[in-house]
Amino acid sequence: MADKHDHLHHDGEVCEECEEFDTITLTDEDGEEHEFLHLDTLEVDGGTYFVLISVADDDLEEDEAIILKLGFDEAGSEMLLDIEDDEEWEKVADAWNSLEDDDE
Repeated sequence: MADKHDHLHHDGEVCEECEEFDTITLTDEDGEEHEFLHLDTLEVDGGTYFVLISVADDDLEEDEAIILKLGFDEAGSEMLLDIEDDEEWEKVADAWNSLEDDDE
């Protein structure tokens, strides 16, 4: 995780009240790179999950965050994975929503 940037709202305004977020570049299965802001890291049932939001307005719907699970490849390198199990995804999404509700 490299650079830090001010959090940008989808209207293009920099949020002065928001904290700074790390920028993560992910490569999809087609080899295309996409930039995301790392909003939070969650620990749920022994797993580590990253909550991300796209830097590019056209990648996701407005304010739509994605959640990826921290895993490892055959070489032992860290990688972010889609959550395949619906029950696991629900637990993590509920944990994220609880944090969001606490912030309001």
